[in-house]
Amino acid sequence: MYDYAIIRVVPRVDREEFVNVGAIVSCGSQKFLAAKIALNEQRLLALDPTVDLDTIRNHLAVIPIICTGGKQAGAIGQLPHRERFHWIVAPRSTIIQTSRIHTGFCSNLDRALDRLMDTMVHPLGDRSCAVKTD
Repeated sequence: MYDYAIIRVVPRVDREEFVNVGAIVSCGSQKFLAAKIALNEQRLLALDPTVDLDTIRNHLAVIPIICTGGKQAGAIGQLPHRERFHWIVAPRSTIIQTSRIHTGFCSNLDRALDRLMDTMVHPLGDRSCAVKTD
């Protein structure tokens, strides 16, 4: 059993429109925490042509680093993996948000993360239009 959330960018919080840009998977029994990010800049710019892509890229790049943990992830990276997961998915009213936490079952967590990316992030399974930041 694992928990997951979808990472999204909400360029204008007042309009509540968003683009799914990644997924994060956590499994306590296997001490697994990983995230993948794929920012589709064209889709994001279609919602808000004035969005600051550099800032978004920089903030999204930190998520997989926090998942990995360690000194390079700062103080948050020193927390146990479940606490890091809950820190990342905590509700926020900022431009980068996550979905509610969902639960799944699988035997291969890396494959589950890839499947989430394919079904929830890449439009119609098309990876060609995504700019990967991981």
